[in-house]
Amino acid sequence: MSYPFPGMNPWLEDSAVWHNVHNSLIVALRDLLSPILRPRYFVDIETHTYIAIADDKPQIRYPDVVIINRGGPAILAPVADESPYLTIDLPLSDPIEESFLEVKSVPTGEVVTIIELLSHTNKINGKDRQSYFEKREAILESLVHFVEIDLLRAHAPMLYTEEAQSDYRLFIRRSEKRRRARLYPFSLRQPIPTFPLPLRPDDQEPTVDLGALLHQIYDRAGYDLVIKYDQPPAPPLGDADSAWAAELLKQPS
Repeated sequence: MSYPFPGMNPWLEDSAVWHNVHNSLIVALRDLLSPILRPRYFVDIETHTYIAIADDKPQIRYPDVVIINRGGPAILAPVADESPYLTIDLPLSDPIEESFLEVKSVPTGEVVTIIELLSHTNKINGKDRQSYFEKREAILESLVHFVEIDLLRAHAPMLYTEEAQSDYRLFIRRSEKRRRARLYPFSLRQPIPTFPLPLRPDDQEPTVDLGALLHQIYDRAGYDLVIKYDQPPAPPLGDADSAWAAELLKQPS
């Protein structure tokens, strides 16, 4: 089945699928930009690491007893029989890595542009959103171009992007306009907007077509084999958009 939508495919937003789509789109962006920007720039894939925990209980910062290793000879203490005990299996905290792109100047390695593709981890309320928000604010205070791509309807929009009521958003802050950003809001029924990739002032900026990349990775990866179009997407669509999507899915591939 070929890509059925003019813009974002809402079935790809499901958290069970999105992590794979996220990584594929990051690599596709790197592969698109690298030959265009070389040899002046290098496009690097970096990762944020988050720790998924069961709840948001505050961490203990001041333990009751601290044993500090000061060196010296080994301890020789009498060994007594241990009291009976139970072995308890503790749940693991799963690290979650989210990729993003850095466009770096060659040969200095100076970061010129950062491209973030939002994930559920970034957007859902809690420690991970706060961690991402702090990194985002640090970037916005820097002299680095910042591109943030939000292709997820779930969860609250990021700060400074909530003014426009829309399904999806592209947010671009250029380093030379530190207190002004460009927002591209768009709906499910619209194509994903193209945008110029911010670079240094004397460079011609390439146009990024995310929609074309999404079509390509959908076909290459075969996402139609795992998407259940007979079930509602997550999050579900409203009645009008649901009927619109159903009509598109009826059309022959």
